[in-house]
Amino acid sequence: MVAPTPIIARARTDLHDRLVEADEPLAGFHLRSGGELPGPLVTPALIELVRKARVYKLRLARAIRAQDESEQITAWVEVEPEGEGASIAIADWQAEALNPPTQSETSHARLALVRHVAGLGARLGPSQELLTVESEAEDLSDLVARMQEGIGKPWTDFIAPAGKTHRKPLHWRMLDGASVEIAGSERRWNVALVPLGKPQPGSAGFELYLVPQQAAQEAPPKTPTDAKRSNGIGRDIAPVLRQPVSRIIANAETIRTQLAGPLADEYSNYAADIASAGEHLLALIDDLTTLELVEDDRFVTAPDKIDLADVAQRAVGILGVRAGERGVSLDAPKSADSVPAIGEFRRVLQVLLNLVGNAIRHSPQGGHVWIRTEHDGKRARITVADQGDGLDEAEQAKVFNKFERLGRSGDGGSGLGLYISKRLAEAMDGALTVESDKGKGARFTLELPSFEERRKQPR
Repeated sequence: MVAPTPIIARARTDLHDRLVEADEPLAGFHLRSGGELPGPLVTPALIELVRKARVYKLRLARAIRAQDESEQITAWVEVEPEGEGASIAIADWQAEALNPPTQSETSHARLALVRHVAGLGARLGPSQELLTVESEAEDLSDLVARMQEGIGKPWTDFIAPAGKTHRKPLHWRMLDGASVEIAGSERRWNVALVPLGKPQPGSAGFELYLVPQQAAQEAPPKTPTDAKRSNGIGRDIAPVLRQPVSRIIANAETIRTQLAGPLADEYSNYAADIASAGEHLLALIDDLTTLELVEDDRFVTAPDKIDLADVAQRAVGILGVRAGERGVSLDAPKSADSVPAIGEFRRVLQVLLNLVGNAIRHSPQGGHVWIRTEHDGKRARITVADQGDGLDEAEQAKVFNKFERLGRSGDGGSGLGLYISKRLAEAMDGALTVESDKGKGARFTLELPSFEERRKQPR
C-alpha cells in the first residue's frame, strides 16, 4: 500500500475567500504574487478550487500550476469546507525558476503587439521605397491617398520624423521609434520599422507601421450634425470605442497565445475570457451603430443583382468553425443552385450571418441547421431552419422587437440582431418572417425581389 504524500503546509480562508493564515511556502508565494496576508487569494487556480469547495460544500483535491515573476510552481492541493470558509492542505510542492524570455521571443512579442495596434501598415523595398500601403484609420485617409499615389518613392517623402531633416532616407535604426505628426490627425504617432532579409537586415525590404501614442478617444469627438444622430452611439463615436476595445482584445490574445513567454494555463484561460468578452462588446458596438443607421429616415441600401445560394454558402463558410465547435452540422445550398435576387450583398450577408449564427446557438449538440432557397419568379426566398426549442405564438410575436432576448442571459447577445435584420430586409423591399412550433425548432425566411421580376418592371 502506497503511503499518502505528507502535508507540507496548511492554510485557511474565510467566507469571502480571503487567505487569513498560511504556512510556507504558500504564504511566500502568495505575497510575491501581489497578495496580502490576511487578504484575498490571488492565485487563479487556488481561487477556483477554494470557491467551489466552499459553495458546494465538497472536499476537492487536484494538482494546480501557477507562477509569479520569478518561478513556476506545481502542487497537490486539498481543500475542505470549514465553518464559513475552507481549509487548505498543500503536498508535493515543486518550484522551478522561470527562464527570462530570449531576445527573439521579446522581439516577436513586440512585433505582434505593434501589428495589432498599428493605424497604418506598409511594405517597403530595400531603399525604403513604398511598395504597398493600407490603413483603416479615418484620420490617416489623406496620408494613405498620397502614399498610394507615390508608390516607389521613399516613405519619408510623406511622413517627416521629428528632427530628421536629411533629404535621403536615414538608416532604418535611426528612424525606428521616431515620433511623427500627420496632417489631418490630431494624434501623434510612432514609427516602427521591421527589417526583412538575412544576413543583412533590410536586404529584402522593411515593414513600416505607424503606432498611435494615445487611443483615439483622446482626440476631440466631432459634433453630431443633427439631434437624431446625437441620441445614439453615433458614427463618430463608434470608432472612438472600437480602438480601445480592439486593443484589449489584441493584448488578451497576445497573452493567451503566450507570445510574451510561457504562461500557466489558468492565466491563459483568463486571457481567453477577456478576449471573448471584448469581442462581445465590439459586436454590441457594431449592433448599436447599425441600429442608428437603419433607424435613420435617410437610410437606403445599394441594390444589385445577387445570388442567394452564393451568399448562403459564404455565410456557412464564415460560421463553419463556430458550428463545428458546438457539434452542429450546416446543410447549405449546393454550388449548382442559383437563386437570383435584388439586394445589397453585404446587407444580405449580414442578415444571413445573424440567422445562421442564431440557429447554431440554439441547436442542440449534434443538431443540424438547414439553409434552403427558392423563387417563384416574383420573389426569392432563403430559409434558415434549426432543431432548437422553437418559439410559441407569444414569442414569435415579439422575436423581432428591439432588445428582445426572450429570456436569454449570459450569451453576450444584444437583442438587436433580428430587429436590425428585419429593418434591413424591409429597406431592400423584402421581408423577414418566422415560423415555429414549441419544441420543433424555428424557420426564419428572408424574402427579396427576384431578379427576373425587377427586370420586367418598367424603367
